[in-house]
Amino acid sequence: MKAIIGAAPSLSGEVVVPGDKSISHRALILSGLAEGSSTITGLSNGDDVRNTALAMQSLGVRMDEVGAGVLIVEGGQGLLHEPDAPLFMGNSGTGMRLMAGVLASFPWWSVLYGDASLSRRPMDRVALPLSMMGAKIEGRGSSCLPPLGVRGTQLKGIDYEPPVASAQVKSAVLLAALRASGRSILRERLVTRTHTEELLSMFGADIEVHDGPDGHRVVLNPSPLVSCEVVIPGDPSQAAFWIVAGCIVPDSEVLTSHVYSGPARLGFLDVLVRMGADIDVHVIGDHLVNVRARYGGLRGIELEASEVPGVIDEIPILAVAAAVAEGRTVMHGLGELRVKESDRLSAVVSMLSALGARIEGTGQQLVVEGGARLRGGRVDSKGDHRIAMAAAIAALATERGRGEVAIDGFDSVDTSYPGFIDDLRRVSRGRCSVELLLDDSQQES
Repeated sequence: MKAIIGAAPSLSGEVVVPGDKSISHRALILSGLAEGSSTITGLSNGDDVRNTALAMQSLGVRMDEVGAGVLIVEGGQGLLHEPDAPLFMGNSGTGMRLMAGVLASFPWWSVLYGDASLSRRPMDRVALPLSMMGAKIEGRGSSCLPPLGVRGTQLKGIDYEPPVASAQVKSAVLLAALRASGRSILRERLVTRTHTEELLSMFGADIEVHDGPDGHRVVLNPSPLVSCEVVIPGDPSQAAFWIVAGCIVPDSEVLTSHVYSGPARLGFLDVLVRMGADIDVHVIGDHLVNVRARYGGLRGIELEASEVPGVIDEIPILAVAAAVAEGRTVMHGLGELRVKESDRLSAVVSMLSALGARIEGTGQQLVVEGGARLRGGRVDSKGDHRIAMAAAIAALATERGRGEVAIDGFDSVDTSYPGFIDDLRRVSRGRCSVELLLDDSQQES
């Protein structure tokens, strides 16, 4: 699908973003492993999470939607069984890596596979620790590309520090450790998203979390899980698009409400504040905030990704902010962007170059010369939802009369945020042009 989007004179109003995607994956998995019936409210409605739900159902977990955004999950060891067919994880690296951790502890032969993009993403980072615990993990080539074969067994505990900070690796090992023999310890010098630790505690796992000068340490003993109720807050990675939009579209003020604010999730706000953004954050509950963003002049900064935990997913939309800011922005340590749904570093450069920005990406670095007068153009999203949405926000900030932005592969947005265009129309008050068209390949079929 292609989206054609024009400039907006201003933006206003409130956006309630979908439930957090990362928490949704984990809530589905843990409720399926727990004994009894759990209730999940506010689950992400994207394709990525839906595929994780289908994978858990293939293992015997029962799910029943009983109301708008309310899911009852019946799980437990007595229901679980070897899947009858390979498990399709779509475009989700999170889903595949977490499910590998689950499957590693059961005496089954299972296969995980995904779309063309996921089939190019390395799985060696989870295959190594799971193999050290005793599982047999098979993939293609030295980086263990999907499809991923998992032959589970009785695992042994592990003391492990991932060489690259990754919440997905940490989570895969913790999920496997639930049924291992002996204690497992996960160590991080730089804390990553703590959703798995928080949810394991909610589901009754024997878990301890320690934070100190040496970093973040999680100690997990083999544990049965018990059912519970989970309310999933709004996804900060999706909120980032509207917060940046409020900052860069003239005469705008956008409120993004009920956003999760736990560890390593709002680093992008720190970056925007350093750039001079006019942002107010109001705490409305435990790890829950409303964020109001107003238009104002931004300035370029120098950013080391390792300084800001969890900011890597927001780099595409932060690059859009940098393109219209005054001065140069240099972002370092972005190598992880090379192995996302696309080569995001290259995709960001291509996107913003097509819209008139001056930007270069080499190695692990992105350099954006600010002050761009963004214009219309054609963007290839590379099938990456974050590139597609970042391009849409950039389109809103183009100068009026300088053309519209055509975004190819816009259907990729359905993996995480199916209602994105509806929200865009809402905050623009219908004052920008939005058209969705079938692309050439879809028309031919």
